[in-house]
Amino acid sequence: MFTIEHDFDATVITLIDEAEPQSRPLNEDVVILTFDDRVVIEQMSPDGDEVNRVTFTMHQLAELRLALNLPEGNYRIEKQG
Repeated sequence: MFTIEHDFDATVITLIDEAEPQSRPLNEDVVILTFDDRVVIEQMSPDGDEVNRVTFTMHQLAELRLALNLPEGNYRIEKQG
């Protein structure tokens, strides 16, 4: 399950872990905040005492998107310009 909310300066996507009862422990929700110049992914630590945060630039996000569909190897995105 997931939710999408549009705030003033960001779009917030929350991925909510769901599992069949007694099948496995649930993971903490993943929150994805998208801004004009970056994407931030947050998740509470398993202890619940701090938020783990990863920030991607838009270039890094583009590389990640491409990497998900490419075979093993080294790649560089050439800037169009």
